[in-house]
Amino acid sequence: YSTLFRSSSIDTVLLMASILTCMSYFDQDNPTEIEIRKLADSLYRRVEWDWMFDSTKYALSMGWHPEKGFIPSWWLGYNEAMILLVMAMASPTHPIPEDAWQKWCATYTWEEFQGYEHVNFGPLFGHQYSHMFIDFRGIQDSFMLSKRIDYFENSRRATLANRAYCISNPLGFPHYNDSIWGLTACDGPKDTVMLNGDKTIKIYSYSARGAASNYWVDDGTIAPTAAGGSIPFAPEVCIPALRAIFNTYEDYIYGIYGFKDAFNPFYKDKYHENGWFDMDYLGIDQGPIIIMIENYSNELIWTILKKNPYIREGLIKAGFKGGWLTN
Repeated sequence: YSTLFRSSSIDTVLLMASILTCMSYFDQDNPTEIEIRKLADSLYRRVEWDWMFDSTKYALSMGWHPEKGFIPSWWLGYNEAMILLVMAMASPTHPIPEDAWQKWCATYTWEEFQGYEHVNFGPLFGHQYSHMFIDFRGIQDSFMLSKRIDYFENSRRATLANRAYCISNPLGFPHYNDSIWGLTACDGPKDTVMLNGDKTIKIYSYSARGAASNYWVDDGTIAPTAAGGSIPFAPEVCIPALRAIFNTYEDYIYGIYGFKDAFNPFYKDKYHENGWFDMDYLGIDQGPIIIMIENYSNELIWTILKKNPYIREGLIKAGFKGGWLTN
């Protein structure tokens, strides 16, 4: 194997969530769709979630290398791993312990940031990925019940806090405003340092940009997927953001596959006189834009996976109640 090879638990679950979407979408009683459901079920049953689970850390590993074994990083604290725990607990063949959810919730950081109380996680992707597949509106686990909100509202607050941080603009980037905003994991110009007035700005290549009570990575790089992936949570600010990015930077940031990954007008050098604009599209960032626009428009993916028995089972094992789970 290449030393660059890695088996990622979160990438695995995003694939498997998509496979379960196919399993529930193709629901007709004909040989082709029966075979699709059979193959999807077989693939899900083969995933060894329990192998990735460390009983000492009481958490899932983020990945595994053939040469070195498990990556010494674990799914602790709030992040994009909700879908991972739900599907790992629901497995009929390789489940992780049901109390793993409560142990995970115990590592949350609930604080106010930019005027919004919520479970904090700086980059917006952590508030989006699980919501691409699961409709968290109106269903609550014990943690969210104690806070009198649901995870959908939590993601709305995180989105509004991310925008509010960009508007406050503590580092003074000239392109930030109430419509040009959005910090999340994305490409960036390069790893270097620049001056902005009397401020020294650390610039990054690919990085998990974001802002929260306990996290701050901001170099002026904006990713359209930050606003695009949050459209269902806060359409009143996310849709205008995408329109503003398009209207302002269309010639640089938009192409055959939609928005390119990221841009930073602040960063300039002899090769980027008008600022840095990514040349690449990243599938992991295009996906949330497409899926969340669809969920906002007609709830397609949410509706499909509400029918999936494994998704329902995982949510129930995690202690979720109410809403569509009562149907």
